Amino acid sequence: MTRNAGRSLPRLLPRAAAAACLALALAAPGLAPGPAAAAERHAAGKPAKVAPQRGKASYYAPKFNGKKMANGARFNPNSNSAAHKTLPLGTTARVTNLENGRTAEVKIEDRGPYKPGRVIDVSPKTAERLDMKKDGTAPVVVQPVQVPAQDQRVAAQ
Repeated sequence: MTRNAGRSLPRLLPRAAAAACLALALAAPGLAPGPAAAAERHAAGKPAKVAPQRGKASYYAPKFNGKKMANGARFNPNSNSAAHKTLPLGTTARVTNLENGRTAEVKIEDRGPYKPGRVIDVSPKTAERLDMKKDGTAPVVVQPVQVPAQDQRVAAQ
């Protein structure tokens, strides 16, 4: 009697499929998708596939000027810095104001916004470019352009 004689065919098929996938991954690592392949794509400078996000944008109040951001750098209101809750620090994203079509490129260097319904905080300079400073908020689409493999922080100062 064989070792698997008591097992039914439906129970063996998932194991056989898993074994075949493992064999493929070991035989040709570049062909198998996974964390290692994703890291290689990031290292090669190719953008990760991250879906655009729609929501409301706001901009940093003057009280944040010079304050430390999540990446360790100090906030400059004339920069293209932005805050996002989940995108990795160092991500470059294109923000489009849905009311007027204006766009600006930002770099995610901080975490936030912390008000419900908001997806991104931009610098006052970027808010001017997007023509949203008068209203304070605007409906936007945030499209990641270049996503690093991991958060990028500045060296300790």
